[in-house]
Amino acid sequence: MEELAKKRLKFKVFRFNAETDYLPHYDEIELEVAQDEVVLDILNRIKWEHDGTLSYRRSCRHGICGSCAIKVNGKPVLSCKERVFDLVKIFGEELVLDPQDKKRAYKDFVIDKSNFWEKYNGVKPYLIAEIDEHPESENIIPPKEADKIEDADYCIQCGNCFYACPVVEVNEEYFGPAAFVKAYRFTADVRDNAKKERLEIVDKIGPGVWDCVKCFECAEACPKELSPITKITHLHNQIFEEGVAKNNVAVRHAVGFKHSIKKHGILDEGELVRYSEGNFGVLKHLPEAIAMFKKGKIVPPWKMPKSKNLDEVKKLIKSSSTKKF
Repeated sequence: MEELAKKRLKFKVFRFNAETDYLPHYDEIELEVAQDEVVLDILNRIKWEHDGTLSYRRSCRHGICGSCAIKVNGKPVLSCKERVFDLVKIFGEELVLDPQDKKRAYKDFVIDKSNFWEKYNGVKPYLIAEIDEHPESENIIPPKEADKIEDADYCIQCGNCFYACPVVEVNEEYFGPAAFVKAYRFTADVRDNAKKERLEIVDKIGPGVWDCVKCFECAEACPKELSPITKITHLHNQIFEEGVAKNNVAVRHAVGFKHSIKKHGILDEGELVRYSEGNFGVLKHLPEAIAMFKKGKIVPPWKMPKSKNLDEVKKLIKSSSTKKF
C-alpha cells in the first residue's frame, strides 16, 4: 500500500474562555499532517493529543450539518470538508485557526450565533400557505418551477457567508446572505402565499438587499456553492416584478445603473449620484467628488465619453431587460 505524503506544519490555534479570560491568545502547535487529513482531523488531534480543553462544534462530518464552520487564515471553511494540504497551497505551512467571529467567541471556536439566527428568522424562513390538514396527495412543485429555486433549499445554515460578509461587520441591522438565500427559497416557491410580504421585509433600507455591496465574499465562503449573491440579485428583480419597490435612494441607485449604461455604454459615476440622491444630495458628497475628479474617476457631463459599441450595448439592454423599472 502506497504511503501517504506527510508534512510538518505549524498551527496557531485561537484560544479564549469568556468565563476566565480577558483577552484571547493563540497556542502554537506543530503536527505532522498526512495529505488526506482535513481541518477537523487537526482539531480532533489537538484536543485528543495536546489539550483536552479545546472546544469546537462538530457533528455529521459529511458537510451537511454546518456545525464545524471556522476560519483558516481568514478563509471561511467547513473543517470537515477542507483538506489541510489544499490550504497549504494557498497560505503556506503556517495555518491560523480562528472561530467564525472572534468578537462573539464564547469558548475557543464555539461562538454565540444568536445574531445569525435572529436575522435568519427575521425573513420568515418557512412555507406560508393554506393547506389541507388531511391531504390525499403530495403538494408537489412541477420540475420547471422547482428549478427556479436554484438549490437555495440546500443551505445548511453554517453561517460562513454571514460571518464573511463585510456589511454584517458594520451594519447590525443587515439580514445577511444566508437569510436572503432562505427568503428567495420561498419567494421562488409557487406554493408559498407570502411572497409579497417577504419581499417587503427584505426591501427595507438598512436590513434589506439594497445594502449588499456586491463584493461576492458570500459566494466565495459558501461550502455548498449556492452563490448567495445570485439569490440577492433575484430578490432585487422580484421586488420590481411584484411592485414592492419604493421611490427611495436605494431603488433609484439600481435604476440609475441601467439608465447610465443605456445612455453612455459605460457608467457615469457622477450622474449616478445625482440620479440617486438628487441635486441637494450631491452636495454632501462634494469632498469625495473632488477627490474622484482629481483621479479621473468622474468627468464633467459634457466630457462624458460614449462606448464605441453603444448601439450594441443598447440592443443587449433591450433584449435582457425583463423587469419593469
